[in-house]
Amino acid sequence: MVTVIGLLAGVLTTACWWPQLHRSWRTRSTDDLSWSYLVMLAAGVGLWLVYGVAVGDAAVTTANGATFAALAVLIGIKARSAREAKG
Repeated sequence: MVTVIGLLAGVLTTACWWPQLHRSWRTRSTDDLSWSYLVMLAAGVGLWLVYGVAVGDAAVTTANGATFAALAVLIGIKARSAREAKG
């Protein structure tokens, strides 16, 4: 039961990224997201992912793996956007 609660929490906290990811993908704009925010959040989520793997917690590993993937896409979009803005 505890794992089910963890998985449900992970689905909800990970799903909150999809509207932002979809908007950023569609508009190709991430101007409203700061680099420091994205990098610090990705580092924290990455550490939670490592923790989840280390302790063998499927809920923590799954949720943070999916969130890290979404953040990696957002960072990629932001990097491409920054390159295109430079010329």
